Amino acid sequence: MKKPNFKIYLFSALLVGFYSCNSNDDLTSDTSPTASAFKVINVTNHDGHPFSTGSTSSSKTGRYVANPGGGVMMQAFYWDVPSGGNWWNTINAKVTEWSNAGIGSIWLPPASKAQNGAFSMGYDPTDYFDFGDYNQNGSLETRFGSRTELESLITKAHTENMQVYADIVINHNSGGASESNPFTGTNTWTNFTGVASGKFPRTYADFYKNSFGNNDEGAFGGFPDLCHAAPNVQDWLWKRADGVGKYYKNTMHFDGWRFDYVKGFGPWVVKDWNTNVGGFSVGEYWDSNVNTLEWWANNANSSVFDFACYYKMNDAFDGNNLNLLNDDMMWKRNPFKAVTFVTNHDTDEIWNKQLAYAYILTHEGYPTIFYRDYEEWLNKAKLNNLIWIHNNKATGTTSVLYTDNDEYIARRNGYNGNPGLVVYINNSSSWQERWIQTNWSNAQIKDFTGNSGWYPTTQGDKWVKIQCPPNGYTVWSINM
Repeated sequence: MKKPNFKIYLFSALLVGFYSCNSNDDLTSDTSPTASAFKVINVTNHDGHPFSTGSTSSSKTGRYVANPGGGVMMQAFYWDVPSGGNWWNTINAKVTEWSNAGIGSIWLPPASKAQNGAFSMGYDPTDYFDFGDYNQNGSLETRFGSRTELESLITKAHTENMQVYADIVINHNSGGASESNPFTGTNTWTNFTGVASGKFPRTYADFYKNSFGNNDEGAFGGFPDLCHAAPNVQDWLWKRADGVGKYYKNTMHFDGWRFDYVKGFGPWVVKDWNTNVGGFSVGEYWDSNVNTLEWWANNANSSVFDFACYYKMNDAFDGNNLNLLNDDMMWKRNPFKAVTFVTNHDTDEIWNKQLAYAYILTHEGYPTIFYRDYEEWLNKAKLNNLIWIHNNKATGTTSVLYTDNDEYIARRNGYNGNPGLVVYINNSSSWQERWIQTNWSNAQIKDFTGNSGWYPTTQGDKWVKIQCPPNGYTVWSINM
């Protein structure tokens, strides 16, 4: 027998391998699996409408216009952003680019003067009405800038048809003067009658322990703990026309609220705020138990950050077990009250962030982009592509089509004439292919991420073979 030419043999083998991974000539020639071979899990059941965040206080059109897939939020800060009073200007310079990329809202850090003045991130609030225009706590401006700069930022965002959310810290205060407290028998730092704005004066009677009890659901960091049962506190926070909530909404033109540390007080507080003030709201209830998140969201009549989803993504993507994405999450319980995220200013545990963003930007809920992920740490072009996919293709209810340790495939079922999508996430080190059932008969589809060059056509029974690159993702929809 003649000895084969090894170089020709190797080249032929490589060519066959390349063709099998990249050609779409035979994508519908294989026999598709029978329906009984796959168990489609319908994760959500509703009419398919997108997440809504309501209207803006002031915008070019008078109303925030959401995309077919709903909105995307930007957390427009991180812990210890540069001090010096220039942060509002920094964000102002970015909102047009963000809006053009499809971001529909920005969440700002606590905007009022706090105990540490120009060095504070705002989570130790003193005077809720000092936005950098009163000389107190050692500075005129806040860490982020002046009131004029803040108002300019909000106006610019509204011009770009973006909503602006205020971070509201109402569990505790800091920076008060010392006073004799008959409830503790000691002096406490609870005298806020001298705040420079003259608004929302408080004394020991407005903090626990007091005539309403020794404590509420939780204190934080040793700061004076606001008593929301006190009429003076309720009036100044959400009831008065010139109180915090209505002033922020009607004078400063914030469109919504991110409530800090809502574990520290009852959900009725946020519910009463929302009833009296209005606007979009989301609570930071830091708990991975989805039952607890759902309980809080329902009782607060508010959205809640989906920490259940966050921790499941961390375990799934970093722990190499995508089966965990089948577990319960807030967005599955109620997608209209779930705000999803990959990172925030407090926690940054997920290493495989690109896959995590591919997950939240193709699934239900209200996805949040973290400033540093977008501007510094990840590939902005890839994030912009996912934002576009979310806004234009991520519509309808969700069905999970396939999972194993390395692969996850889900289908968004479309809404109001929009065809939806199929997302394929691959956490392995090699290309993967799967037959899946779409909602489309005899339709050519494509991967809108550009990670695959296939243009397969679905069969009459809606089955089609799709592929996904190693440690990557593809998102498929009708080629139109």
